[in-house]
This record gives sequence, structure tokens and C-alpha cells, in this order.
Amino acid sequence: MAAQQPLLEVKNLHSGYGAIKALRGISFNVYEGQVVALIGANGAGKSTTLNTLSGLIKPTQGSITFAGRNIAGLRADRVTALGLVQVPEGRQVIATMSVMDNLLMGATLRNDSQINADLDVIFQRFGRLNERRTQNAGLLSGGEQQMLAVGRAMMARPKLLMLDEPSMGLAPLLVNEVFRIIESIKEQGIPILLVEQNARKALQIADYAYVLERGQIVSEGPAAEMREDESVVRAYLG
Repeated sequence: MAAQQPLLEVKNLHSGYGAIKALRGISFNVYEGQVVALIGANGAGKSTTLNTLSGLIKPTQGSITFAGRNIAGLRADRVTALGLVQVPEGRQVIATMSVMDNLLMGATLRNDSQINADLDVIFQRFGRLNERRTQNAGLLSGGEQQMLAVGRAMMARPKLLMLDEPSMGLAPLLVNEVFRIIESIKEQGIPILLVEQNARKALQIADYAYVLERGQIVSEGPAAEMREDESVVRAYLG
């Protein structure tokens, strides 16, 4: 039987900001149904990786193959339309727009008849968003804004969801809630590429993990094994 092809295949990816080389030849895969974690210290290149995959930064070298197509250098809207959808660091909801309108922004590139049905699913999953659907997003708590950011991404019907630091700035109880949401998305079978500074939480939910240091992948393996790896424990799990 032929080996399964990765949904996302990144090879020798270089990227950065002008003269700053943030990524130096990283390679990794994400398969259907997988949660893959990228862990590492601040400045390791985790967010740059997601921003390059999503088309916000153009790579200087390497390939990004998504669903069999090389998407390196595509505009961000075209990447999203293909189903590679990012929830950005810091949530970036539009504070002066209602919860409903923020969610509808996620469906901007769609022209099918299921948008209202998908809205109903989001409101069923996130009861607090349903209660606040007419409120401006800026009035929501940090946890509610994170739910809104995830809901907005789900309205784009992702084939692969990229989450950039979803627990950042949240109280411990809300962190647990955010990871329950990630678990429920995983149970739907939607693959996830997770960038998360809380390495312990990330490795609990992930199937596979890569460790980034100074723009290079220095270690990888099944998440269960990484949780027991002495160097990972010492550096990231405390």
C-alpha cells in the first residue's frame, strides 16, 4: 500500500524580515487528522513559520505544498481560499464590529449556501458568543475574543487550521477552556498546526511535535515521546 501523502509538506523553508533571517531551512509535515505542535522559545521562528505558510510573508527559498499544490508565495487570500486558515497571535478581532459581523468576515471568500448553517454551529459550540452576537467584539473578554477568533476561522471551512499562541495572555481556567475547544476541533477530524508557548499543554493534545530553535528544527517526534525527552523537559516543561 502506498504511503500516505502529507496534507502539508514544508521543505527547506527560508523566510524572514528584510535582512533578518528568521527561518533557516525548516522541513516538516502535517497529515490528515493530525495535530502537530511547533514549540520553542520566543524568537525561535514559530509565528514566522505560520505567517509564511499563510502568505503574510513571502519565503526566500523552499517549497510549501498544501493538498498537492505548491503555495509558496501565494497571496494570503488565495491561501485561505484553498483551506489553509490561520488564527493569528493576539486574536486580532475587529473591536468596533459585532460578534456576528466578525464571524461573517471568516466566510468572505465563500459563495455557498451553508454560511447560515455554519453560523448556527458556531453559536451552538460557543454559547457565550451566541449570547453576545450583537455586541461589539471589543467588549468581550480575552477568552471570548479567542473563541471568536477560532469561530471566525472555522467559518472559512478550513482543511487545515493554524493556531498561533491561542492561550497567550489568558488566565489558567480560560487556557483549559481554549484547549478543550482545540480538542473538539481535533475530534471533528480537522488537522491542526499549533504554535503554543505552553509546551506542556501543546504536547498533551498533539500527535507529533517539532522543536524550533533560532529558525531551525532541532528535534522532532511523537508528542508522547517528546513529553519524556529529557532535553525537551529541561528546556520547555520545567
